[in-house]
Amino acid sequence: METTTKTTPLNQWHRSHGANMANFGGFDMPLWYDTGVKAEHLAVVQSAGIFDTSHMASVLVTGHQAFDLLQYCHTRDLSSLVDGRCVYGAILNDQGHVIDDAIVYRFQADYYMVCINAGMGTAIADHLASQLSAIQKEKADDTDTNDSTASVDIQDLSGKLGKVDIQGKDAARVLQLLLDNADAVFEKMPYFSFKGHFDEKSPLAQGVQLKDGTPILLSRSGYTGEFGFEIFIHSDSVVALWESILTAGAPFNVIACGLGSRDSLRAGSVLPLSHQDVGPWKFMNHPWMFALPLSSDGKTFTKSFLGDKALLDPTDTFYTLPFAGDNLKKVASGPASLVLDEKGEVLGTVLTCATDMAIGRHEGTVLSIASPNLPEGFKARGISCGFIRVDRPLDVGTRLVLQEKKRKINVTVVSDIRPHRTARRKITDFLEARF
Repeated sequence: METTTKTTPLNQWHRSHGANMANFGGFDMPLWYDTGVKAEHLAVVQSAGIFDTSHMASVLVTGHQAFDLLQYCHTRDLSSLVDGRCVYGAILNDQGHVIDDAIVYRFQADYYMVCINAGMGTAIADHLASQLSAIQKEKADDTDTNDSTASVDIQDLSGKLGKVDIQGKDAARVLQLLLDNADAVFEKMPYFSFKGHFDEKSPLAQGVQLKDGTPILLSRSGYTGEFGFEIFIHSDSVVALWESILTAGAPFNVIACGLGSRDSLRAGSVLPLSHQDVGPWKFMNHPWMFALPLSSDGKTFTKSFLGDKALLDPTDTFYTLPFAGDNLKKVASGPASLVLDEKGEVLGTVLTCATDMAIGRHEGTVLSIASPNLPEGFKARGISCGFIRVDRPLDVGTRLVLQEKKRKINVTVVSDIRPHRTARRKITDFLEARF
């Protein structure tokens, strides 16, 4: 049975501007433009780039038991999440395997949005609906009615909502030219906070809009490790937003970027790709342990959630670790690429291997083109990096060999990769003193 490849509202724009297109998550998406992956990667680190992320899915979860449902189905403890903040974590099955990773946005106590990956809207909406009985059973003693089926409304926004990301140190300067009352929008907007709404009928949309009156949800987040924003907007307005960002961003050398640079930027920032770096295995022993509600002893969880008991089961244990190569040479990602120790013993497989073109080595230290006080003559020639999945814990500094058929590269287990990333810095660091 043939499946139809989906498109985003920007598909014709990509094709008319020379994008190299490919299927990603069931969508026809740009891998890179004529500028090339390296230039697009460097643009985000040096100035800013924009990404079409309308292939991603979102699900609204509302009602008086919305919190209970998400608290049970999402790995993060949402009890401390306040209005206007969002948080990264994962949605698991009862085996502790990742169905998808997800960012939960809290608008109000009974109103949330779950942002997930391409093509996952229906799957996650159905999964959440399937877990309603579990949380309703748990809360049965606290309610006087048996008719709790309408206590949560789950709405898949696939096809209705568009999304554009602008990432890089000049992102705020560009949006300052496009937002109505930008100073007020940017004020008190820390990392992983958001303002506004994409629905003009929502009271939450008040005060966060483009200068033409188009409402947006503006989120201080992204998938590159660099300062920037994710913009949720009605799908009918995506093309106009995209073109206005490129026009306003021209003096800042903002360019369109494809999935190639998105992949290399996220790998250098130690960010996972769902269904590749996290997937149908236990969501444990990885660089993203902050996404689990671990107790102070690291042996128990501070809340109950779907899959928690399976995660604490010590059997079938693997370890996901970040690595950095000696240079820009890389191997393919996937199970055909093996991880070997220095004696040649197979330890596991390569999950991701990309090249971060914004970094290089100087006297054994990895530096970025954004690092302060760079030594004279430093050139970022690029370093391969990514994630491996192995059958044992390995210390930082362990030397390994990645092998794809006859091709071999030497790598080192690391705790971090691209230094001096900007994602967590204050907006005021990138604007003139205005507040």
